[in-house]
Amino acid sequence: MATYTFDVFSSLDGFGSATDEWTGYWGKQGPELLEHRADLFGEEQLMVFGPDTYRMFSGFFLSGEEFGDVWTTRMSAMRKVVVSRSMTPDEPLPWPNTTLMRGDAVDVVARLKEESDIPLRSHGSLRMNHALMAAGLVDRLQVTIFPVITGITGRAPVFGGASDFDLDLLETRTLDGRTEQLIYTPQLHSPRPR
Repeated sequence: MATYTFDVFSSLDGFGSATDEWTGYWGKQGPELLEHRADLFGEEQLMVFGPDTYRMFSGFFLSGEEFGDVWTTRMSAMRKVVVSRSMTPDEPLPWPNTTLMRGDAVDVVARLKEESDIPLRSHGSLRMNHALMAAGLVDRLQVTIFPVITGITGRAPVFGGASDFDLDLLETRTLDGRTEQLIYTPQLHSPRPR
């Protein structure tokens, strides 16, 4: 069975992005981070996106607004699946190597994990990945925490609206002396009986 990694960037206060006052990576990308990301995306993986994140990323890449980093270029070249109940088969999929899989993300990803001979990875796609975590389909939660607080300008709370989870730490790594990568195994939290 293929492993599934939910890969997400976050500010220290838990936001996935901020207003235009901040640049990509909140301006904190360094050479070690970029090299590590390039290594992560050096191996073949199947990228899995929800429709909103797919549209956002494909818009960046197709408009020429690519980040220009090796890892994003590698991600762009990988096979991609967009999972959606709302997209129609005739909706254009302008990002190369993309397949639309219609249906509920839990069902689609469960099937992909059974059938894929390569690891699955999703970058972003928060709502979809919250549902996949709750269904026990996320094997690794990889959170890269950038050294910023975006209390006023923060957008997209990374775990806002997610269920409660217990996390087992698998790995931690400091990149460029300031950015933390944490890799966990998530498990749905079961409250203790009272």
